[in-house]
Parts: sequence; C-alpha cells; structure tokens
Amino acid sequence: MLLHDTALIFGRYARQTLRSKFQLLFGVLMPLLYLLFFGPLLTGLPLGSRGSSWQILVPGLLLQLGLFGAAFAGFTIIIEKNQGIVERMRVTPVSRLALLLGRVLRDAAVFVFQAVLLVLAAVAMGLRAPLAGILIGFAFVALLTLSLASLSYALAMKVRTPQEFGPAINALTMPSMLLSGLMLPMTLAPGWLDVLSHFMPLRYLVDAVRDAYVGSYATAHMLYGALVALGFTALAVTVGTRVFRKAGA
Repeated sequence: MLLHDTALIFGRYARQTLRSKFQLLFGVLMPLLYLLFFGPLLTGLPLGSRGSSWQILVPGLLLQLGLFGAAFAGFTIIIEKNQGIVERMRVTPVSRLALLLGRVLRDAAVFVFQAVLLVLAAVAMGLRAPLAGILIGFAFVALLTLSLASLSYALAMKVRTPQEFGPAINALTMPSMLLSGLMLPMTLAPGWLDVLSHFMPLRYLVDAVRDAYVGSYATAHMLYGALVALGFTALAVTVGTRVFRKAGA
C-alpha cells in the first residue's frame, strides 16, 4: 500500500509540474546565470583544488540548485492548506509517509532533470568530467533534495503564512551556501572559516561531488559525503513523516 499510495501522490504532483513548463525551466535559471557570468571569471585562477575551474564550480552549482529549490518547496504546502487541499487529504486512508514521499520524489525528479540541463550547458562551455562522476553528482542532488524538501514540508506544516516561512528558510539557506564552499573551495578561506565550515553538512557533499568530477571515487571526501547525505536524508524523512502524522495531513 505504501508503494501504491506513494505512486498516486507522485503522479498527482508530477502532472502538476508537467503542466507548468516555466517551473521546469526557470528553476535552473539562477545556477545557469552563475555558470555563464561567473564561471569564465575563474578560468586560470589558482583555486587550491584539483581539476579545472569548471570541475570546481559545476558541482557547487548542482548542489546550489538542490539547496535553494528544495528548501523553498514547502511554499506549496502552505498554499494547499489555505485552499483546503490538505484538509481533504486528511480524511483519506493514504499513508502519511506516502503523502511526504510522493512530494519529495517529485521534487527530486524535477531537480535532477534541471541538473542534467545545467551539466549539458557546462559541457558546452568547457566542462570535462567522467560520466561516472557526473552520475554521482546527480545522485547527491537527489539525496539533498529528498532531505531538504522533507524538512521544508515539515516546517511549512508548522507555520501559517508565507511571511513566516520565507524568512526562516532564508536564515538557513544563506549560511549553508556561504559556509559550504559552493562557489569556491573552502581551502581558500582563512583557517577559522574552514574549521567552521566543517559543521555544515552540505560541505561534505560539495567535497564529494568535486572529487567525483575529477575521477577520484575512493577518497575520504567521498566516504564522508555519502555517509552525511544518506544519514541526513534518513533523519529528514523521519522528521517530516512525524510532522505529517501529528498534523493529520
């Protein structure tokens, strides 16, 4: 029943997404602008990391796509609550876990698709990376989306208005972006800032994907990144499911 219910919820939101082509395309606009206008500035600079500037920048942009896209996914729950959709779902026998999984799996599919578009644009601009590394990058984007979207939906179930939700998300995403080394490796930062960044889970995912993009798979960065991504996803889905159950969603 869980698989059946998850497929039903996933199909419902997937059809909504497919009817909105602008959502699919404009979601990748900001990372694409960084790629076009910021990427060329890094060419030839000593960035303190292996690989070309594209192999450093593109992994960060992929995870930035998942970070900002998934973190703001909860806005849809607030809209649905105001329209009575959540209330109608409450009286159905659908699994509460399926109500969450169907949504976050749709989000993961959307952002992986956008990540593919971003990588294709990067390849046209000069990115060269092994296929296995690119696929690993997509897997990390999917895991990041699953975890952050779950927490975003959980928070959205707790607040009443978008005016409460937006500032809370901004307060979490901006430090995550600045301290994780999305744009530039944290090895370029002062020692104290580099140490502080290790308390940011996203830092480990960024380092892992950058290793994958230079063809290094059996590294400590890859191990730590995989463990953090899987553990964070399990924790986030557990928290999201509990909130949905308590809210009767």
